[in-house]
Amino acid sequence: MPNEIPPNLSLTRSFLTVLYPLLRIVNAERTISPGKIGILRHLTEHGRATTSELAVAIQVSPQGISLAVREMERLALVARIPDTVDRRKAWIVLTEAGIRKLAEESSAGYGTLDRAIRELLTDDERRTLEAAIPILRRIGAEGRAND
Repeated sequence: MPNEIPPNLSLTRSFLTVLYPLLRIVNAERTISPGKIGILRHLTEHGRATTSELAVAIQVSPQGISLAVREMERLALVARIPDTVDRRKAWIVLTEAGIRKLAEESSAGYGTLDRAIRELLTDDERRTLEAAIPILRRIGAEGRAND
């Protein structure tokens, strides 16, 4: 039948239908965009980066990264450091304020969802959720490997 959804697509659609509201809960308490949080997280995990490297890592256009980095520089969350060898290249580095902001944003985003998990789920449901995390991590890692 032409309008029938293949079983695997149905599972994918159901998964995303559930995931999007959870992401909205996480992002609702945050004061900066998910993209800027991604930049802060990338710099925390990988150290300095160029805007081109950030664009690839965060999967945002180079123009979008440049705009975000300029805004983040104004907020003193990142700094631009000239390369010592190639004067045309600049490194984006995390500042102390950026480290604090990432911690604040992570705490704010996770707090609401953490309360819901603790208050709404039974012990068995929390164990089921915990058991699913490695599976979801593997899906995410595979998705990044194919980029």
